[in-house]
Amino acid sequence: MPICGKQIKLCDCNRGSPLDAAALATTIRDGSPLSLHHELCRREIGALESALADGDVLVGCTQEAALFAQIAADSPSRIDFLNLRENAAWSVEAPAATPKIAALLAAALLPEADPVPGVTLAAGNALLIVGEAGAALGWAERLQTRFEVAVLATGATPDAELPAERRYPVWSGSDVRIAGHLGAFDVAWTQDNPVDLDLCVRCNACIHACPEGAIGWDYQVDSSRCRSHRSCVTACGTVGAIDFARSDTTRESRFDLVLDLSSAPLIRRVEPPQGYAAPGRDPLEQALAAQALAELVGEFEKPRYVALDARLCAHGRSRKRGCSNCVEACAAEAISSAGDTVRVDPYLCQGCGSCSTVCPSGALASQYPRVEDLGLRVRTVLAAYRDAGGEAPCVLFHSAGAGRALIDRLARRGKGLPARVIPLETWSADSVGLELLLGSIALGACQVAVLAAGTHDPGVLRAQAAHGATILAGLGYAGEPFRVLDADDWPALEAALWDWAPASGASRPAAFHLPGRKRDALELSIRHLLAVAPQPVAEISLAAGAPFGAVSVSDACTLCMSCVGACPTGALSAATDAMRLGFIEKSCVQCGLCAVSCPENALTLMPRLLLDESARRTVPLKEAEIFHCVRCAKPMGAKPLIDAMFTRLASHAMFAGEAERRRLHMCGDCRVVDLMHSENGIKAWDMTE
Repeated sequence: MPICGKQIKLCDCNRGSPLDAAALATTIRDGSPLSLHHELCRREIGALESALADGDVLVGCTQEAALFAQIAADSPSRIDFLNLRENAAWSVEAPAATPKIAALLAAALLPEADPVPGVTLAAGNALLIVGEAGAALGWAERLQTRFEVAVLATGATPDAELPAERRYPVWSGSDVRIAGHLGAFDVAWTQDNPVDLDLCVRCNACIHACPEGAIGWDYQVDSSRCRSHRSCVTACGTVGAIDFARSDTTRESRFDLVLDLSSAPLIRRVEPPQGYAAPGRDPLEQALAAQALAELVGEFEKPRYVALDARLCAHGRSRKRGCSNCVEACAAEAISSAGDTVRVDPYLCQGCGSCSTVCPSGALASQYPRVEDLGLRVRTVLAAYRDAGGEAPCVLFHSAGAGRALIDRLARRGKGLPARVIPLETWSADSVGLELLLGSIALGACQVAVLAAGTHDPGVLRAQAAHGATILAGLGYAGEPFRVLDADDWPALEAALWDWAPASGASRPAAFHLPGRKRDALELSIRHLLAVAPQPVAEISLAAGAPFGAVSVSDACTLCMSCVGACPTGALSAATDAMRLGFIEKSCVQCGLCAVSCPENALTLMPRLLLDESARRTVPLKEAEIFHCVRCAKPMGAKPLIDAMFTRLASHAMFAGEAERRRLHMCGDCRVVDLMHSENGIKAWDMTE
């Protein structure tokens, strides 16, 4: 019987994976029998063919996914795969893993998430090869039939020789700058070789004429040997390819692909752009890089991994810098400052999700997958795990690449995953932020682990986990709720998971769906965790960098309200009925824009989590009496502001007299009137001619 429109095919892999089909049938369907195969990929493959004839199929194994997909290619039905073997059945606790298997099946049966908006990358076969002349020319000769190659020689190689025929451009230079992405690499360099290889006809006259032998067969001039005889210039004659006094040295061009053979990469990023390869000096790595570049010729669609809501961005206001977490965290350098907000280059973005993890306001949100989609999977697996009788569930987030491979090795060589550890795959573990950590605990997990294999900076994940652990500890939850597993081999992963005692989770799981907006997800999760907390409190102190907190105001504040104009979230406000600075702590993201905008340096950030109702109300930070004009009694502003202005201007020569100083306490209209009455000079209306 199909479940959610899919037929489930389970196989115990030649009886090597203990699966309790009867128990699973009671948890994921209405009690109808669930068949268990032993050799679905061999002797029983006909059962799969029959199932495909009746509709869509979910196979609980990935070992023979290629074979099964080939069989399904001629069928109108769809086939999907779920790795139950490495994720659950290959474990020393496999007999107790039925609740986890039920949870994984429940998640696999969820409908597909809405497609993510994409961005199109198009690349031709214009390839630039950069490096020393010998290596660059050698690869150009090999690749010229597959690419439109060009060579930029950045150094001479003994006995390197340019081809006798000009089949592709060859330049030489230094100070190479590369910017752009696949299909649009802008390359600039400095032409410091006196021989312009574009003009050179390769007649070799300069080589024979040079008395020092300073010009090689690659037409590079060795400046350490050249003695300025300039015989080469004379030999070159009217061709004019040699110019030792060249002033126009900047060269630039655009390419689809770049093969960088330099010893140190010219683009030094953790995540270099697609279409750029820097294999170093190893010939094998160079060959593999060339092969990989050939596969990038064409048109491709990739997800727009991150969505930016500029209205929520706390990057800057009025040329003052606040939060730059995303700019600093981006390993691909795809995020840059764009005035008061940031700019995300979707062509450079590789989808690691670190930016959304460190963004305090939720202006940047990971879309691959979306938080709400991943939250639905968390909610589904935890509910199915509980319904199947599972206890103390631990959710393990891992990446689709390095994380999956490490879990597979642990299952094949070690003890496998504990029965209570439920793996959830995401594109990048870097995107697992505080909202997913606390949200998972609120939804019923007692612990959450993030496998950092393949991540760019586990420190970012550890900071998020530390904030979450502080909040849970402050609410009285015992044990270690979060772990960032910075393991690069299966023994380290095994040790980190198997010695981890269960922590105390929420006594009652939340019923909400995790929303997509970061602040909304955090608020829902924290409110639920507070409602069922072992020790509810009103306030929890947090470490610097936390996305929650207050602002303290010193006596130096003059109520100029610069901070109100700078606050991007509306946490600070000016009252309409009095000179009063108000603050809504729930809205504060601790970006620091208020502090850097204050001319008196009177504001200080106070990271904390306020859990009572005052966090949602506007509370006064400072209030002052209103100063009135000494002449007409019209309100002029906050008294501290007027007093500060008077203190700063009273010593100026323009306000040396008592009348002039008194004028500082007048409104604009009264100052003009007072000047007119006290002016001793002749008035225009008193002039007779």
